[in-house]
Amino acid sequence: MRGKAINNFGFSIADFRLGKQNECTKQSGFEFCIFDPIIRNQKWVGLFAIVIAFTMCGAMAQAQVKGKPRLGVLTSAERQWEGAVFREALRSLGYIEGSNISIDVRSAEGKLERMPELAAALVNSDVDLILSVNTPSTRAAIEATKTIPIVMTSIGDPVGLGLVPSLARPGGNVTGLSNMSGDLAGKRLELLKEAVPAARRIAVMMHPDDPIVPIQVKDINATAARIGVALEIIPVRDANELDHAFQRALQWRAQALLRLAGQAIVIGPPTAELALKHRLPSMLLVRQDVEAGALMSYFTDQQALFRRTAIYVDKILKGAKPADLPVEQPTKFEFIINLKTAKQNGVTIPPNLLARADRVIK
Repeated sequence: MRGKAINNFGFSIADFRLGKQNECTKQSGFEFCIFDPIIRNQKWVGLFAIVIAFTMCGAMAQAQVKGKPRLGVLTSAERQWEGAVFREALRSLGYIEGSNISIDVRSAEGKLERMPELAAALVNSDVDLILSVNTPSTRAAIEATKTIPIVMTSIGDPVGLGLVPSLARPGGNVTGLSNMSGDLAGKRLELLKEAVPAARRIAVMMHPDDPIVPIQVKDINATAARIGVALEIIPVRDANELDHAFQRALQWRAQALLRLAGQAIVIGPPTAELALKHRLPSMLLVRQDVEAGALMSYFTDQQALFRRTAIYVDKILKGAKPADLPVEQPTKFEFIINLKTAKQNGVTIPPNLLARADRVIK
């Protein structure tokens, strides 16, 4: 019986024929011809239409995956950044994590020596944008890439630390927001002295490896000379060194405690608890520190800072160049006083100082 030869796919060669010959060319002694294929059996038209549709859908899905921006977050410690506030700000701008943006957070958990390794890992993971939280993270990110855009945030002195040549024209692949911690240290010392007028000897705890610390030390030394107080600088790298640091402060007969900005935020609450235990009036950094027992804090409003950070991320994801976005300085600062701690420390806060507080814990 003569008939069509059927293959394993259920169709025969006879279902297809070659149509009109378009052109032939000769290469290396061989002749190559191109034909227009014609499907003779119409039942296969639908099959090929389905195959093509699935192929196109797959290509579109792959394009969507590739189109979803990948944000890498580099921080020296999880507590250094307001992750929940930042994500909420992104949502208000239309970015839903896991849906139309992915966020990869890399934290050194206080171990600054790990920053270069983490920055390199983010670069190798092909992120579209790096958000670097504080100075050590930003330095590591800048050393790791000169092409991936970097939004730095919570930076004490971007120009003084050599991260950008100027605030107005940052140039290169870096822009972002400063927290002005380098300029706030003297003001924070003044407020502490105002709260505890009798204090003449003030212990100052700081992380010796944080690049923003020398700028703050210079600022507080100038302020101390002007307001007539002596300072004892005590290095503290992590919570394991706190007990020894407080012993040293007490042996020096400190009458109050100032904690400088930087990696200090990582060990804020335990510092506040020990200060309260030793009845040492303390000026720490953020809201959580005062809630844990510090006498007061004065610093950039961190939540406002990270809301603004989300806006910078949005601008760059929409095509803005970091070099064209000026580095922004904060306009909102938060001054918090804990009256419960004041009572336990035997301190009476002057009414005029109390009136300037943004928040009072009673």
